[in-house]
Amino acid sequence: MTVAFISHSDCGRHDTGWGAPEHVGRLRAITRAFRERPELFMGLLHHEGRHAEPEELELAHDAAYIAGIQAISLAGGGQLDPDTRASEGSWLAATAGAGCVLDGVDMAFDGRAVRSFSAVRPPGHHAIRDSSMGFCIFGNVALAALYARRTHRADRVLIVDWDVHHGNGTQALVEHDPGIHFVSMHQWPWYPGTGAASERGIGNLWNIPLPAGLPPERYVDALRAGIDQATVDFTPDLVLISAGFDSLAGDPLGGFTLEMEHVATLTRELVQRAEGWCGGRVVSALEGGYAPERLGEAAMVHLEQLG
Repeated sequence: MTVAFISHSDCGRHDTGWGAPEHVGRLRAITRAFRERPELFMGLLHHEGRHAEPEELELAHDAAYIAGIQAISLAGGGQLDPDTRASEGSWLAATAGAGCVLDGVDMAFDGRAVRSFSAVRPPGHHAIRDSSMGFCIFGNVALAALYARRTHRADRVLIVDWDVHHGNGTQALVEHDPGIHFVSMHQWPWYPGTGAASERGIGNLWNIPLPAGLPPERYVDALRAGIDQATVDFTPDLVLISAGFDSLAGDPLGGFTLEMEHVATLTRELVQRAEGWCGGRVVSALEGGYAPERLGEAAMVHLEQLG
């Protein structure tokens, strides 16, 4: 089974400033981790993604917002919201990040790589239709789901988000589409303050809010149960993962307790399910994870289990 590692050098051009938790060192940590796993590195299909086109971004975002991000970036950057800053390179980084995940969808459906992990930044799951939020500019995974529905005629798409923060942007972008089911396990109460279990959309949302500091098996079991519920009478044609590694123990922006073995378990189980559902199609994209060395190690574990 071919697994693709998708990235783009332009993702490093998003300069968030000194001391920002979301910085280019997150991607460099993945590169360093590969040095310790040459056999894994050699076994992957390495693919440089493309830039998403504005008309593709419009599947999820308002045209005026897209144009505004481009204009701010071309003007040298600026503050987009209290947590998100754009630099001169942010337009290229954000369109490359989105384009990498869209390439992952294309490759899953045309057979070049049934599974993939896109190491991209900025992350995406907080971005809403007309605004950035929480380090995120474009909703990479939500966009990928909408793109799969339109371009590849996918009837049913499952999104699983295990970032420690609720994917409020993803939820807002897909909550009216019955062909997309969204499962989010996240710390509660925590940023951004959304993701109550009562938030069900049109019956296509499964939010799993949990307190910090639980035994890690509690988080794994809860997410497993949420996936079970979301796939009753719903067999996905594609599985998308918002792979937020800030759910690992010790992350400075979260209080969950997952370890590498739990990343392995969650990835392996989703792959096994996807094999039965949709020929194994799994497209994963990096979200959070703010302890770089832990992030790099987790990415290796995730990629190994995708295979």
